[in-house]
Amino acid sequence: MQLLDRKQALAIAPFWRLGFRPFFAAGAMFALLAVALWAAALHGLTNPAVPGGMLAWHRHEMPFGFGLAIIAGFLLTAMQTWTGSPGLSGRPLIALFGLWLAARLVWFFPVPLALLVVLQLAFIGLFIAQMARQLIAARQRNNYPILLVLSLLALCQSFTLAGLVHGDDSLQRRGALAALWLIAVMLSLIGGRVIPFFTQRGLGRVEAFAAHPRLDRLLLVCGVLVAALFASGHNLQARSWLAVPFIVLSVLHGLRLWRWHLRGVWHVPLLWSLHLGYAWLLVASLGMAAWHLGWLTQPSLANHALAVGAMGGLILAMMARVSLGHTGRALQPPRAMSWAFGLLNLGALIRVSAGSSGLWLAALCWAVAFALFAWHYAPMLYRARVDGHPG
Repeated sequence: MQLLDRKQALAIAPFWRLGFRPFFAAGAMFALLAVALWAAALHGLTNPAVPGGMLAWHRHEMPFGFGLAIIAGFLLTAMQTWTGSPGLSGRPLIALFGLWLAARLVWFFPVPLALLVVLQLAFIGLFIAQMARQLIAARQRNNYPILLVLSLLALCQSFTLAGLVHGDDSLQRRGALAALWLIAVMLSLIGGRVIPFFTQRGLGRVEAFAAHPRLDRLLLVCGVLVAALFASGHNLQARSWLAVPFIVLSVLHGLRLWRWHLRGVWHVPLLWSLHLGYAWLLVASLGMAAWHLGWLTQPSLANHALAVGAMGGLILAMMARVSLGHTGRALQPPRAMSWAFGLLNLGALIRVSAGSSGLWLAALCWAVAFALFAWHYAPMLYRARVDGHPG
């Protein structure tokens, strides 16, 4: 039976054997193109006719187009390890990826708005169904919080799309920002598992980092609470008492970083990129606390610290590490990836410190970072594993 399964797996084209391959490759290309198009639209160089205008498109596509694609690629691949059952591959994976791609393209075609909405919600719905089927069958209760966060993300997407349909800018904004902070929760959940493990392995440390389940649960609860406050509209106005959950988040993220830190981290690009990306979660939380306390003039800077620094930085670092491991390669990224990691973080710094005046330079840094990943990693993702494993 095992031999038969191996033969069946090897009969599938390498690109469609596991979820990380198509979603990482396409997600990186989409990150490059979407930010370039957004920057061009802001500077009046182009104005595509999309439903609700380019702001509505940008709000929706960064969390639900880019962010969700990489989350899907990572989780659909991790399912194989977590549950011991084969990950989504072959035709079912092609169909799910095709749905994601159609949902990205439909914005630019004159189709009924209802079709756009159906395609967006169909992708996340089928993705959650696949995750739930495997996790529940394997009784993986420790991973049920991931299903919770994904379900809340689907709810936020429904808010955002309802705002688009009804022309309600506030509802769009609430849904998109709540989704962004739920992605922060997902980054915290996944990062809490893989960053200490990758750090331990990357530095040859024998003993594992101590687990802190209470801290992990508190981060989950506090992160979901913050997202709920955005969805309800409370976080859209500065209120001093709302600084409290963000201060708590800052402390918890800071504790994690302190516990994970080892001196050798800063000599290994695959590690310092992860730690630096996670540090942007701390910066974003502190920024929101500062805004609620009246120390920061606008929350956009904190939200972009989260979107560009944390989401972009952690996604780029995670893709670089996971792609090497799951294609059977040594954990030594191409030298250009150090530049990619540096440019991504430089772009985040420019975006939050220079505001809109530095948007072009920040967008350029982001685009070059993801272009470097796509150039160096696409051949790995298209080809079979170098160790002969069918994954």
